[in-house]
Amino acid sequence: MKKRIVSIVLVLAMLGLFLPSGAGSMNVFADGDFKIEDGVLTKYTGAGGDVTIPNSVTSIGGHAFSGCSSLTSVTIGNSVTSIGDEAFSFCSSLTSVTIPNSVTSIGEYAFYGCSSLTSVTIPNSVTSIGEYAFSNCSSLTSVTIPNSVTSIGEYAFEDCSSLTSVTIPNSVTSIGGSAFSNCAELTCINVNSGNANYASQDGVLYNKSKTELLCYPNKKGNTFAIPNFVTSIGDGAFDGCSSLKSVTIPNSVTSIGDGAFEGCSS
Repeated sequence: MKKRIVSIVLVLAMLGLFLPSGAGSMNVFADGDFKIEDGVLTKYTGAGGDVTIPNSVTSIGGHAFSGCSSLTSVTIGNSVTSIGDEAFSFCSSLTSVTIPNSVTSIGEYAFYGCSSLTSVTIPNSVTSIGEYAFSNCSSLTSVTIPNSVTSIGEYAFEDCSSLTSVTIPNSVTSIGGSAFSNCAELTCINVNSGNANYASQDGVLYNKSKTELLCYPNKKGNTFAIPNFVTSIGDGAFDGCSSLKSVTIPNSVTSIGDGAFEGCSS
């Protein structure tokens, strides 16, 4: 009899009948090819192709579409506010993505390895772009960074080998090291003159006072004389500049950062 009572108690507990109404509950359901938990799209199980995310989704969870090599395009509804870490990583056939104005953050590695992605328009609602967010997007030719973004993570656009130019808006207060490393076709980085933290000169990225050289675009030229106003060379400043053959460093420079000339194979 005692064993039977214990068994009944365990079954009732599993059914949640001893919990107060609403306590510890999670709204988990499937909407077609989507598994959704309390508004978070946790897993896509469909066949790929052109996909529209349901309006019931408020955020795209980490790894939700990761490795879905048959996904060609995705439309994200206005209900979504965030794109999680590695959400679309290695979606190698993804050519286009529509990000609505409701999204405020793009997570780390969010589109890592999306090698067919040709262009991305980041809406003016986004305030942060995570580390490696668009790294290894080798077909990406243009990217729009809106005046809402305050931070760009480390290696955010690393290995975007088709990217030719980048414009940094006034709002950006932090750019991670090697954010644009190994961008083989990058010719210039432009910073809006009203930016309080960064500046550019002849397509080269500096801090506002131009005392620190932060990023030299690979396609700018194969020789470069660092200006005399520079006192330090930042981490990864020339990282992946495979076309660079010579650099002249003036006496004004007192420090050279980690990985400053890594991957300068020429």
